[in-house]
Amino acid sequence: MIFHESKTIYQQIADYVCEQILIGRWKDNERIFSVRELGIQLEVNPNTVMRAYDHLQNFGIISNRRGIGYFVNENAVEKIKELRKTHFVEKQLPSIFQEMELLGIGISELNEYYNNFLNGKRK
Repeated sequence: MIFHESKTIYQQIADYVCEQILIGRWKDNERIFSVRELGIQLEVNPNTVMRAYDHLQNFGIISNRRGIGYFVNENAVEKIKELRKTHFVEKQLPSIFQEMELLGIGISELNEYYNNFLNGKRK
């Protein structure tokens, strides 16, 4: 995993775990890597992984079953999507709209780009 300076490492690890859940690699009620295992895999300090896992537990995405390990909670996919959607709408969308306004791109033009993207015909 290549880490970027724009986000803390623990947040990037939390994003990685969420992506594994979203793509179906880790499913509801399934055991995920231990703190140590993920630390070794990502070549990071286990304390950093622990911080990421704590973060995800606070949002109800994963849980720790004492003595057994960490597991994906039921409805984790929906929770992740809800959190990401909120972040997108509140943090990213305003800057996208501002850039659209500066470039004179309207919603209908954006819709055309989006439809082309969905059809695999990127312009």
